[in-house]
Amino acid sequence: MSLVVSNKLKSIMSFDYGKKRHGVAMGQRITQTANGITCISAKDGKPNWDELDKIVKEWLPDAFVVGLPLNMDGTESDMSKRANKFSKRLQGRYGKPSFTIDERLSTFAAKQHAKDLGHKGHYKSDPVDEIAAQLILQTWLEENPLSASDET
Repeated sequence: MSLVVSNKLKSIMSFDYGKKRHGVAMGQRITQTANGITCISAKDGKPNWDELDKIVKEWLPDAFVVGLPLNMDGTESDMSKRANKFSKRLQGRYGKPSFTIDERLSTFAAKQHAKDLGHKGHYKSDPVDEIAAQLILQTWLEENPLSASDET
C-alpha cells in the first residue's frame, strides 16, 4: 500500500542506515534522479548529528527517505526497527516528512554497482553506502512520481 506523497516535496534526502555509517543521497522528483553524496559516521546506529545537521543545512531537503533492512521474508529485523526509529527522529529534529522503504538487497546491488565502476571491493573506501542510499532513493522516486499537473 503506497501513501500519497505531497507534490510540494521535490528535493529528497535518503539514507542507507547502518551501525557504523549511514550512506546519504539526494534526489529530485522533477528529474527522477538520485545521486550518492556522502557517508556520515554512526556509533551503534546513532548518527553524528552535528555532521548530519551540516549536510541538511547545505542540501535543504524537503523530505527524507530511510531504507528499511527487512528480513528476506518481509518481516521486521532489529535493524529495520532501528532504521524506523531513525526515520522518526529525522522528522522530529528537522520538521520535515520522513518516509521508509523496503531496501532488501540494496547493499548487495550497491557492491555490484561499485565493482562495475571499477572499485576494488574495499568496503570502507568504496562508496557502497552512498550507492545504496542512491538506489534506495531511486526506487522511492520511481514509486512516488510527481503528477503531470504539478510539473508545469
